[in-house]
Amino acid sequence: MKYYVPLIAVAGLTMLSACNKNDEPEVVGGPADPMAERLANAAPVELPPSVKANKQYRCKDNSLIFVDFMTDDKTANLRTEKTGSPTKLTAPEAGKAYVAEGGYEVSGQGDDVTITVPGKSAQSCHV
Repeated sequence: MKYYVPLIAVAGLTMLSACNKNDEPEVVGGPADPMAERLANAAPVELPPSVKANKQYRCKDNSLIFVDFMTDDKTANLRTEKTGSPTKLTAPEAGKAYVAEGGYEVSGQGDDVTITVPGKSAQSCHV
């Protein structure tokens, strides 16, 4: 009797493994996408600009200002501390001064710029 139980189990598994052998798998689809038409007619997505240059400026009053200039030449992020929260500045067109509400302004993009932050007057800063 001991020898028959493993043999019966092997025979049963062999028979089950032979069931439902198709060469092509059956693909079962779900319901139609309810947003397919809206997505097909949606406007193209524009990616945000990436960082073009990171600059660390030393200003006339010996303070440090950190500015990230973006590739669109109309956006910059200004931080008054290295790990501080950035303030987004925008320019109306490339080559004009970057400004933000509250009195932030950066004129120029090179190694020498003029920066204004709230509570301070405009001052020259350089890399």
